[in-house]
Amino acid sequence: MKFLDQAKVFIRSGDGGAGSVSFRREKYIEFGGPDGGDGGRGGDVWVEAVDGLNTLIDYRYQQHFKAKTGVHGMGRNRTGAKGSDVVLKVPVGTQVYELDNDTLICDLTEVGQRYLLAKGGNGGFGNQHFKSSTNQAPRRANPGLPGEEAWIWLRLKLIADAGLVGLPNAGKSTFLASVTAAKPKIADYPFTTLHPNLGVVRIDAREFVLADIPGLIEGAHAGVGIGDRFLGHVERTRVLLHLVSGREEDVAGTYRTVRGELEAYGHGLTDKPEVLALSQADLLDEEERAEKLAELEKEAGIRPLVLSSATREGVEEVLRALMGEIETARSAEQEANAEPDPRWQD
Repeated sequence: MKFLDQAKVFIRSGDGGAGSVSFRREKYIEFGGPDGGDGGRGGDVWVEAVDGLNTLIDYRYQQHFKAKTGVHGMGRNRTGAKGSDVVLKVPVGTQVYELDNDTLICDLTEVGQRYLLAKGGNGGFGNQHFKSSTNQAPRRANPGLPGEEAWIWLRLKLIADAGLVGLPNAGKSTFLASVTAAKPKIADYPFTTLHPNLGVVRIDAREFVLADIPGLIEGAHAGVGIGDRFLGHVERTRVLLHLVSGREEDVAGTYRTVRGELEAYGHGLTDKPEVLALSQADLLDEEERAEKLAELEKEAGIRPLVLSSATREGVEEVLRALMGEIETARSAEQEANAEPDPRWQD
């Protein structure tokens, strides 16, 4: 299945049904009066986050979604049925934007969340609605109101606890494959990873979700390479794992490049907790390892961990460091969302 994280779709709610002009005609009833029913309301357009989806690929093949028109009113005071709704089923983490792709309409972060995108038009009144003491046989009815229509953007941002960042060939996909059941493409050339990958990590009887995105290079924020369009998938993470390859000649410059791209992208990525690791350390001897660790620590201001996915060196230490940051963030969120004890309220 192809990975699609952005789609433009057209939505239109249903028109309301027209009211009916009708009169009661029965034997032995001389003045039956008006009995035209109201029209039914048009169908609505909803968006709903569902389980089991991880891409917006369905919206590549269908871009137009229109709800049904309400049924017209009928005689004998019969109101028309409501038009059928349309529900756009999307993965958890999907955001809905207006046509400008900048104005956020809603953000669906939990399974079962729904949002009304377009409300159906109201049905028109039948002629029985207009009867009065001065007009006992009205011969008019209202048409239904038109529905709403709009072009919208669906944008998926994966929900993960930790995100992998670094230059191409920094060992991100190899690390993901070594600690999860995910099977990302791995090869010895740049930009092997063309779309984000997710995996579930288990460490010390605890779990968290790890996201790998395509590598960043200098100028990614301006569209160089694959660009920074996939950075949105690590916006929701609680911690970033920054991998710097031991094969780089200038590890400090490499670290600076990626941090610069994160800063240029914005959206609070540089404010997230960061775990820094010198990856592919099995390719270095002791002297090279010590030298590059010192350079990296001087540039970053934090002590980097040593990591080799091939030999499993440092893997558990990195995972425990990530788990520690995640649990700290989870605790802070729980405290922020906790309801105050009513006994302490005035």
